[in-house]
Amino acid sequence: MSDQLSLFDKEIKPTNIPLAEKIRPKTLDEMYGQEKLLENSSLLQNMIETDNYSSFIMWGPPGTGKTTIARIIQQNTKSRFISFSAVLSSIKDVKAVMKEAEYNLKEKNKSTILFIDEIHRFNKSQQDAFLHYIESGAVILIGATTENPSFEIIPPLLSRCDVFVLEQLSDEDIEKILKRALSVIETKLNFDKDCVPYLAEQSGGDARKALNYLESIIKNTSAKQKIDMKTISKILTKKAMFYDKDREEHYNVISALHKSLRGSDPQAGLYWLARMLEAGEDPMYVARRLVRFASEDVGLADPNALVQAIAAKETVHLLGMPEANVALAQLVVYLATAPKSNSLETAYTKAAKDAQKTSHLGVPFHIRNAPTKLMKDLDYGKDYKYDHQYENAYSYQKYFPDKMNEKTYYIPSKFGFEKEIKKRLDWWKKLKDKEKI
Repeated sequence: MSDQLSLFDKEIKPTNIPLAEKIRPKTLDEMYGQEKLLENSSLLQNMIETDNYSSFIMWGPPGTGKTTIARIIQQNTKSRFISFSAVLSSIKDVKAVMKEAEYNLKEKNKSTILFIDEIHRFNKSQQDAFLHYIESGAVILIGATTENPSFEIIPPLLSRCDVFVLEQLSDEDIEKILKRALSVIETKLNFDKDCVPYLAEQSGGDARKALNYLESIIKNTSAKQKIDMKTISKILTKKAMFYDKDREEHYNVISALHKSLRGSDPQAGLYWLARMLEAGEDPMYVARRLVRFASEDVGLADPNALVQAIAAKETVHLLGMPEANVALAQLVVYLATAPKSNSLETAYTKAAKDAQKTSHLGVPFHIRNAPTKLMKDLDYGKDYKYDHQYENAYSYQKYFPDKMNEKTYYIPSKFGFEKEIKKRLDWWKKLKDKEKI
């Protein structure tokens, strides 16, 4: 198999090449936004300069330069360089190349650099196939992924690779890239001064997206036409929101929503809610997470929070989207402005730890149920005190297992309704202490 397997090789040079491809950097000096990763004496920069590579994974958002770095490596290395896309290629194809690479190492003492774009698309069992060839030195693996390697790459493979994190490009970086593109394209655009910053802002840190936007503007305007932000917004009206319902960004945004509510910021809460719903997130997923929040972060500081959350969930089920968006907005504002307490979650966590340690301890006989004569004969329920028959509808008795000390798990906060709960608990404690004397 020859080196022509590389997706980067072009025997035929087409003329209708996308703008993003035309201006792709040829050297590290031409790249913007990854100065920290590519600074002098950095590990990656040293690898490229010395042409001495170890396996690594590049992790970063779309359009930040992962493929560009791979291209630069291909153009400068003396090693055999082969690339695949995990989206377009099967693991069977990759295995065939790796076997050939093993042959080249044994017969020619030459390693092969194997670039796998979107490596997370190979499932975990498929990723096992790389291990032998990396360990033998036959293959130097360079993987690119937009997903968190901690979740998407198997630990044995990850332990054999360095991980280089590419940062999302800033608006200033995108502006530089757009200006560079404008300087090389043949068509001269009559842009307002605010257009480039506007395009950069709309790209969301994705250089490829920004250049695709620019190319779309070129195709939909004339050379003499005055182009302002209104013109651009009309051309880009159908662009999709940046949101991935199945991957890390999904969890990042729901985390942002949860933490905004915990921080009592209804404005930020509404923003993150809108980010999810407008991008097509399942509203029932959002509702379920807010039900959880009502207990986890509000709890008994406002018992009505859970009632509101269940009502909003039922509204989503009844109406669906888009009508249910306001009900979810109502719930977000309610939860953000409710008094906060995590006393219930803290209490349950403590109780769960004790339960796991003491599950072998039996229920005390006096609080066991005795529905049959045999159970009564075995003293089930014997000496149980029925609280309603006592003064204050209370009589102290131990409810924990006999061989376990009584514990205090739930400690109410000083906020909201829990102030009232604390008064009740303090009152019962006084009665309890009095009877125990």
